[in-house]
Amino acid sequence: MKKTIITYIILLSVTLLSCKPKQNMVYLSNHNMEEEVNKAKFQGLNIQEGDVLLILVSALDELAVKPFNLNTANKVGSESNAGINQYVQPSEYLVNEEGNIYFPVLGNIYCKGMSKIQLKQELETRLKRYLTDPMVSINLKNFNISVLGEVKNPGQKESLSQKINIFQALGLAGDMTDFGDRTHVKLIRTGDDGGDQVVNVDLTRSDIVSSPYYYMKQNDILYVQPDKNKQVQANSNPNRVLIFQIIGALLTAGTLIIALTR
Repeated sequence: MKKTIITYIILLSVTLLSCKPKQNMVYLSNHNMEEEVNKAKFQGLNIQEGDVLLILVSALDELAVKPFNLNTANKVGSESNAGINQYVQPSEYLVNEEGNIYFPVLGNIYCKGMSKIQLKQELETRLKRYLTDPMVSINLKNFNISVLGEVKNPGQKESLSQKINIFQALGLAGDMTDFGDRTHVKLIRTGDDGGDQVVNVDLTRSDIVSSPYYYMKQNDILYVQPDKNKQVQANSNPNRVLIFQIIGALLTAGTLIIALTR
Protein backbone atom coordinates (compact mmCIF):
# COMPACT_ATOMS: atom_id res chain seq x y z
CA MET A 1 0.00 0.00 0.00
CA LYS A 2 2.65 2.49 1.04
CA LYS A 3 4.90 1.57 -1.90
CA THR A 4 2.03 2.07 -4.33
CA ILE A 5 1.18 5.48 -2.89
CA ILE A 6 4.84 6.54 -2.89
CA THR A 7 5.22 5.44 -6.53
CA TYR A 8 2.10 7.35 -7.51
CA ILE A 9 3.28 10.49 -5.73
CA ILE A 10 6.69 10.30 -7.43
CA LEU A 11 5.13 9.91 -10.90
CA LEU A 12 2.71 12.73 -10.23
CA SER A 13 5.52 15.02 -9.06
CA VAL A 14 7.62 14.26 -12.13
CA THR A 15 4.65 15.01 -14.39
CA LEU A 16 3.95 18.32 -12.67
CA LEU A 17 7.61 19.38 -12.71
CA SER A 18 7.92 18.54 -16.43
CA CYS A 19 5.10 21.00 -17.24
CA LYS A 20 7.20 24.13 -16.91
CA PRO A 21 5.40 27.44 -17.40
CA LYS A 22 6.16 29.33 -20.58
CA GLN A 23 8.76 32.05 -20.05
CA ASN A 24 9.70 35.16 -22.06
CA MET A 25 6.18 35.65 -23.41
CA VAL A 26 6.34 39.48 -23.38
CA TYR A 27 7.95 41.56 -26.14
CA LEU A 28 10.23 44.43 -25.11
CA SER A 29 10.04 43.35 -21.48
CA ASN A 30 12.97 45.43 -20.24
CA HIS A 31 12.17 48.08 -17.66
CA ASN A 32 13.56 50.86 -19.91
CA MET A 33 11.27 50.10 -22.87
CA GLU A 34 10.03 53.69 -23.38
CA GLU A 35 13.55 55.10 -23.36
CA GLU A 36 14.78 52.55 -25.91
CA VAL A 37 11.77 52.92 -28.23
CA ASN A 38 12.47 56.65 -28.53
CA LYS A 39 15.83 55.79 -30.09
CA ALA A 40 14.32 53.97 -33.06
CA LYS A 41 15.18 55.74 -36.31
CA PHE A 42 14.22 54.71 -39.82
CA GLN A 43 17.21 55.16 -42.15
CA GLY A 44 15.37 54.31 -45.35
CA LEU A 45 15.89 51.40 -47.72
CA ASN A 46 18.78 50.70 -50.06
CA ILE A 47 17.88 49.70 -53.60
CA GLN A 48 18.62 46.05 -54.42
CA GLU A 49 18.82 43.85 -57.47
CA GLY A 50 15.33 42.75 -58.50
CA ASP A 51 13.58 45.83 -57.10
CA VAL A 52 10.89 47.38 -59.25
CA LEU A 53 10.98 51.16 -58.97
CA LEU A 54 8.08 53.46 -59.84
CA ILE A 55 9.61 56.68 -61.14
CA LEU A 56 7.81 59.80 -62.31
CA VAL A 57 9.52 62.82 -63.85
CA SER A 58 7.72 66.16 -63.88
CA ALA A 59 8.58 69.72 -64.90
CA LEU A 60 6.89 72.94 -65.94
CA ASP A 61 7.17 72.07 -69.63
CA GLU A 62 4.94 68.98 -69.99
CA LEU A 63 5.92 68.45 -73.59
CA ALA A 64 9.65 68.46 -72.83
CA VAL A 65 9.27 66.02 -69.93
CA LYS A 66 7.26 63.48 -71.92
CA PRO A 67 10.25 61.49 -73.32
CA PHE A 68 11.48 60.79 -69.77
CA ASN A 69 8.34 58.90 -68.72
CA LEU A 70 7.94 55.51 -70.37
CA ASN A 71 4.30 55.08 -69.42
CA THR A 72 3.07 58.52 -70.33
CA ALA A 73 -0.71 58.32 -70.79
CA ASN A 74 -2.68 61.14 -72.35
CA LYS A 75 -6.24 61.43 -71.13
CA VAL A 76 -8.69 64.12 -71.90
CA GLY A 77 -9.57 65.83 -68.63
CA SER A 78 -10.95 69.22 -69.53
CA GLU A 79 -10.28 71.57 -72.38
CA SER A 80 -9.43 75.18 -71.78
CA ASN A 81 -7.62 78.01 -73.46
CA ALA A 82 -4.35 76.32 -72.42
CA GLY A 83 -5.25 73.14 -74.28
CA ILE A 84 -5.70 69.57 -73.07
CA ASN A 85 -4.58 68.41 -69.61
CA GLN A 86 -2.12 65.54 -69.56
CA TYR A 87 -2.00 62.83 -66.90
CA VAL A 88 1.27 60.99 -66.46
CA GLN A 89 1.56 57.56 -64.87
CA PRO A 90 4.76 56.48 -63.08
CA SER A 91 7.00 54.22 -65.12
CA GLU A 92 8.33 50.87 -63.85
CA TYR A 93 12.06 50.21 -63.83
CA LEU A 94 13.58 46.85 -62.91
CA VAL A 95 16.99 46.89 -61.20
CA ASN A 96 18.94 44.32 -63.22
CA GLU A 97 21.73 41.94 -62.16
CA GLU A 98 24.34 44.64 -62.72
CA GLY A 99 22.47 47.00 -60.39
CA ASN A 100 21.32 49.29 -63.22
CA ILE A 101 18.04 50.66 -64.46
CA TYR A 102 17.71 51.75 -68.06
CA PHE A 103 16.32 55.27 -68.11
CA PRO A 104 14.99 56.98 -71.26
CA VAL A 105 17.52 59.32 -72.87
CA LEU A 106 19.90 59.02 -69.90
CA GLY A 107 20.74 55.35 -70.49
CA ASN A 108 21.98 53.00 -67.78
CA ILE A 109 21.89 54.39 -64.25
CA TYR A 110 23.69 52.40 -61.54
CA CYS A 111 21.52 52.54 -58.41
CA LYS A 112 22.18 49.36 -56.40
CA GLY A 113 22.90 50.28 -52.79
CA MET A 114 21.51 53.80 -53.19
CA SER A 115 18.67 55.15 -51.10
CA LYS A 116 15.64 56.58 -52.87
CA ILE A 117 16.80 60.09 -51.98
CA GLN A 118 20.23 59.47 -53.50
CA LEU A 119 18.76 58.15 -56.74
CA LYS A 120 16.32 61.06 -56.86
CA GLN A 121 19.19 63.53 -56.56
CA GLU A 122 21.23 61.66 -59.19
CA LEU A 123 18.38 61.68 -61.71
CA GLU A 124 17.46 65.33 -61.12
CA THR A 125 21.10 66.36 -61.61
CA ARG A 126 21.30 64.54 -64.94
CA LEU A 127 17.89 65.77 -66.10
CA LYS A 128 18.89 69.42 -65.63
CA ARG A 129 20.78 69.13 -68.91
CA TYR A 130 17.42 68.74 -70.67
CA LEU A 131 14.78 70.21 -68.35
CA THR A 132 14.25 73.29 -66.24
CA ASP A 133 13.71 72.48 -62.55
CA PRO A 134 12.97 68.76 -63.01
CA MET A 135 11.31 66.91 -60.14
CA VAL A 136 11.59 63.12 -59.66
CA SER A 137 9.46 60.94 -57.40
CA ILE A 138 10.49 57.36 -56.62
CA ASN A 139 8.60 54.55 -54.91
CA LEU A 140 9.28 50.86 -54.49
CA LYS A 141 6.56 48.69 -56.02
CA ASN A 142 7.47 45.25 -54.72
CA PHE A 143 8.37 45.43 -51.00
CA ASN A 144 8.25 41.79 -49.92
CA ILE A 145 9.34 39.94 -46.79
CA SER A 146 8.88 36.36 -45.57
CA VAL A 147 7.83 35.29 -42.06
CA LEU A 148 8.22 31.59 -41.32
CA GLY A 149 8.21 29.14 -38.42
CA GLU A 150 6.10 29.45 -35.27
CA VAL A 151 3.70 32.12 -36.50
CA LYS A 152 -0.02 31.80 -37.10
CA ASN A 153 0.04 32.67 -40.80
CA PRO A 154 3.49 31.97 -42.30
CA GLY A 155 4.48 32.89 -45.84
CA GLN A 156 5.63 35.75 -48.04
CA LYS A 157 4.11 39.10 -47.10
CA GLU A 158 3.74 42.27 -49.14
CA SER A 159 3.68 45.64 -47.45
CA LEU A 160 2.29 48.82 -48.93
CA SER A 161 4.62 50.77 -46.65
CA GLN A 162 8.38 50.51 -46.89
CA LYS A 163 8.76 51.61 -43.27
CA ILE A 164 7.90 48.41 -41.44
CA ASN A 165 9.52 47.18 -38.24
CA ILE A 166 10.02 43.63 -37.03
CA PHE A 167 6.87 43.65 -34.88
CA GLN A 168 4.73 44.89 -37.77
CA ALA A 169 6.20 42.07 -39.87
CA LEU A 170 5.11 39.55 -37.22
CA GLY A 171 1.69 41.23 -37.22
CA LEU A 172 1.35 40.54 -40.95
CA ALA A 173 1.86 36.85 -40.08
CA GLY A 174 -0.72 36.88 -37.28
CA ASP A 175 1.91 37.09 -34.49
CA MET A 176 3.83 34.19 -32.94
CA THR A 177 2.18 31.07 -31.63
CA ASP A 178 2.56 30.23 -27.94
CA PHE A 179 5.39 27.88 -28.92
CA GLY A 180 7.50 30.60 -30.60
CA ASP A 181 10.86 31.34 -28.98
CA ARG A 182 10.89 35.12 -28.65
CA THR A 183 14.49 35.14 -27.48
CA HIS A 184 15.94 33.49 -30.62
CA VAL A 185 14.35 34.79 -33.81
CA LYS A 186 16.52 34.38 -36.89
CA LEU A 187 16.66 37.21 -39.43
CA ILE A 188 18.14 36.39 -42.84
CA ARG A 189 19.18 39.43 -44.86
CA THR A 190 20.96 39.82 -48.18
CA GLY A 191 24.08 41.96 -47.82
CA ASP A 192 25.50 44.46 -50.26
CA ASP A 193 27.92 41.80 -51.52
CA GLY A 194 25.04 39.49 -52.44
CA GLY A 195 25.69 37.04 -49.60
CA ASP A 196 23.14 36.16 -46.93
CA GLN A 197 23.63 37.33 -43.36
CA VAL A 198 21.96 35.45 -40.49
CA VAL A 199 21.50 37.11 -37.09
CA ASN A 200 19.71 36.06 -33.91
CA VAL A 201 17.28 38.63 -32.53
CA ASP A 202 15.93 38.69 -28.96
CA LEU A 203 12.49 40.31 -29.11
CA THR A 204 12.13 40.38 -25.32
CA ARG A 205 14.84 43.06 -25.11
CA SER A 206 13.79 46.64 -25.66
CA ASP A 207 17.16 47.65 -27.12
CA ILE A 208 16.22 45.80 -30.32
CA VAL A 209 14.61 49.05 -31.50
CA SER A 210 18.01 50.73 -31.77
CA SER A 211 19.61 47.89 -33.73
CA PRO A 212 19.99 47.78 -37.54
CA TYR A 213 17.57 44.85 -37.59
CA TYR A 214 14.57 46.63 -36.11
CA TYR A 215 13.33 47.90 -39.48
CA MET A 216 12.84 45.33 -42.21
CA LYS A 217 14.53 45.50 -45.60
CA GLN A 218 13.49 44.21 -48.98
CA ASN A 219 13.42 40.37 -49.14
CA ASP A 220 14.22 39.90 -45.43
CA ILE A 221 13.27 36.51 -43.97
CA LEU A 222 12.14 36.10 -40.36
CA TYR A 223 12.24 32.59 -38.93
CA VAL A 224 10.66 32.05 -35.52
CA GLN A 225 12.15 28.99 -33.88
CA PRO A 226 10.03 26.68 -31.74
CA ASP A 227 10.84 26.77 -28.03
CA LYS A 228 12.51 23.84 -26.26
CA ASN A 229 9.20 22.34 -25.13
CA LYS A 230 7.93 22.22 -28.72
CA GLN A 231 11.23 20.75 -29.95
CA VAL A 232 11.14 18.00 -27.32
CA GLN A 233 7.52 17.28 -28.18
CA ALA A 234 8.27 17.10 -31.90
CA ASN A 235 11.22 14.74 -31.38
CA SER A 236 9.41 12.50 -28.90
CA ASN A 237 7.36 9.37 -29.50
CA PRO A 238 3.83 10.71 -30.09
CA ASN A 239 2.44 7.83 -27.99
CA ARG A 240 4.63 8.61 -24.98
CA VAL A 241 2.25 11.14 -23.46
CA LEU A 242 -0.68 8.77 -23.89
CA ILE A 243 1.27 5.95 -22.23
CA PHE A 244 2.07 8.12 -19.22
CA GLN A 245 -1.56 9.15 -18.95
CA ILE A 246 -2.71 5.51 -19.00
CA ILE A 247 -0.14 4.51 -16.38
CA GLY A 248 -1.18 7.43 -14.18
CA ALA A 249 -4.85 6.47 -14.50
CA LEU A 250 -4.09 2.84 -13.63
CA LEU A 251 -2.04 3.84 -10.60
CA THR A 252 -4.83 6.13 -9.43
CA ALA A 253 -7.43 3.41 -9.88
CA GLY A 254 -5.21 0.88 -8.11
CA THR A 255 -4.64 3.20 -5.21
CA LEU A 256 -8.39 3.80 -4.82
CA ILE A 257 -9.18 0.07 -5.00
CA ILE A 258 -6.59 -0.77 -2.31
CA ALA A 259 -7.87 2.06 -0.11
CA LEU A 260 -11.48 0.87 -0.45
CA THR A 261 -10.69 -2.78 0.29
CA ARG A 262 -8.85 -2.09 3.52
